Formats: sequence, C-alpha cells, structure tokens
Amino acid sequence: MTRTVVESKTRTVVIGFDEPFCVIGERINPTGRKKLAAELEAGDFSTVEKDALEQVACGAAVLDVNAGVVYNSNPNPNETEPPLMTKVVEMVQGLVDVPLCIDSSVPGALEAGLAAAHGRPLLNSVTGEEDRLEMVLPLVKKHNVPVVAISNDDTGISEDPDVRFTVDRKIVERAADFGIPAHDIVVDPLVMPVGAMATAGLQVFALVRRLREELGVNTTCGASNISFGLPNRHGINNAFLPMAAAAGITSAIMNPVQAGASDKKIAERLEALAALGITVPEGVDAAALAPLIGLGPRNASPSREIEAIKAADFLLDHDPSGGTWIRFNKPPVAPGGVEAGARGAREGRRRRRSA
Repeated sequence: MTRTVVESKTRTVVIGFDEPFCVIGERINPTGRKKLAAELEAGDFSTVEKDALEQVACGAAVLDVNAGVVYNSNPNPNETEPPLMTKVVEMVQGLVDVPLCIDSSVPGALEAGLAAAHGRPLLNSVTGEEDRLEMVLPLVKKHNVPVVAISNDDTGISEDPDVRFTVDRKIVERAADFGIPAHDIVVDPLVMPVGAMATAGLQVFALVRRLREELGVNTTCGASNISFGLPNRHGINNAFLPMAAAAGITSAIMNPVQAGASDKKIAERLEALAALGITVPEGVDAAALAPLIGLGPRNASPSREIEAIKAADFLLDHDPSGGTWIRFNKPPVAPGGVEAGARGAREGRRRRRSA
C-alpha cells in the first residue's frame, strides 16, 4: 500500500490508503488575509503563533506554511519571501512538533523553507508546467522529500478530469526520471466548485479512484473549494469530505478550527436578545454564556469538518474500535476531575434512590 512519510524532528505522520485521513492545516497563509500580511511585513508573528497552536489543538496533523506576502516596501517576492519563510518555519516548529508543508511558488522560498525545516517536510508544490518540473523535481530529489503535484500544466486547469489525469501521469513519470518514487507524490486533482459545475463532486471522486488504482499515489485537495460561492458551506464540506475519503482521497489542506465567539459577537447577540425582552444577569461568564445564546464555544474548537473526518475514519475502519471518535466526543472534564456527563448520571441515580 502507498505510504507517504512526512516527519518533524520528533513526530512521523503517514499519509496512506489505510491510514487515518491526514488534515493539513491551511491557516498560516497570508493570501486573502490583509491583517496577517501586514503583521508579517511588520515582523509581527502573533497571528502565526495563534494559528499554529490552534490548528494542532483542533486536529491538524501537518501544518502548511506559506509566507507569500507582497511587501509594500519591496514588491519583489524573490527577495522578501525566502528570509520570511525561514523566520516563519523556525517560529512554527519552535511551537509545535507536527511536520510542516513548505508552500510557495518562489524557488528561493522553497529552498529556504527546506533548509530551515526539521525532519522530512512535504513540499507544496509542483505542476505539469515544464519550467516548474525542471525547477522543483531536482529540489525534491536533493532533499529527499515528498511533494504535492497539482493537476494543471502549461495549458491551464482543464475541466475535463481525463486531461487532469494525463497531467498527473506525466508528473509521476517525470518524477521517476529523477528517481522520485510514486509514494512520494501526493496529487491534488483540483476540486472545482460544485456551484459552478454540478458534476464537480462526481468528477473528483472518479479521478481520485483512478489516481489510486492506476498511479498508486496518495491525494490531497483544497477542501473548501467544493463549496465556494454557496450558502452553508460547512454543510457541503461536511458531506464532501467523508465521500472523498471513501473514494480514496487521503488528505486535505483545510481549516481545522472553528473560531471562538468574540466579545463583539456576544455583545451584539445580547443586544438583539434585549430588544426581544430577554435579559441576562450581569457578571455571567462569557465562556459559559456563548453556547447558550447560539454562538458556539467561547474559545477556538475543532471545526465541523474535523468532526466529519473523524466519523469517516471510524466508518472506513481507519479508527480501530472507534477509539479516536469516542475520545473526540468525550464530555469535558468538570472541576474536580469528574466528567460532566458521568457526574450528572450518578447524581440522577442518587436522586432516584432517595425519592
């Protein structure tokens, strides 16, 4: 069976057909995040630190690290991105022990990330474009690391899954010419938005099966792409991820974190309730209050997508006896070390006996 091994200094993660679904946390990426981009240019890594710790706590097995900031002071990423990538990689692996995925389109940043990373990181990414193949594959061979292969080439991204498969086969064959085995290629078949293409889900499931059966490679994807532009994106993602896992996809680059309810959101909800004549006593702990007024946990928690993935692992027998699923759903421990549910049950039994 195909096994793609990625490592940090102290931890090994295996992406494989018979392994639990591998969650690659996507949050350390300034693309589309103006606040994070501004912080990184200013040398402020507080959000990176927060994102690293939260993603691992919520279930990420690998962290994607992207330092693609276009500096206002210097718009040349070939000069600014490599040193920033080094700083971000060093900071992240100083905080968490999971393996990293070095993510960049800048050759120097990939080199810098590989030089700074401990263990055996995943490299993101190579495409079927000739110049990218000639630039990235020697780097993969030199550092003996696995690489994400994206299913597009010089002609762009095809809507035809057969064309994308042909690109993937070309990448695997070219990698073999460099002595890179298929088990070190993790193919991204490119998930299209189902809102724009009704058959997008069916296409990717069929393509993943071909990649597994004919090329023997592991697979990944940008999980949220499937729901782009649609309402209730979590609902679509929650259906897509277990179906993709059943089709054979073995990992996803995604957000494992459900953000906690902010003070602002709590205040806004309380104002709305007050307008309806519902008031809350002063001094109530916000952490306890947020779930009661429909805002979910006060602090960051695993996303609903993580819940769907853990359920899929159980159903696909990648979670022996459902042990991970049971631990994931265990009630929180109440003060004094007694599980809240168990304590309540015991108290209920005592009350029934005394009645």
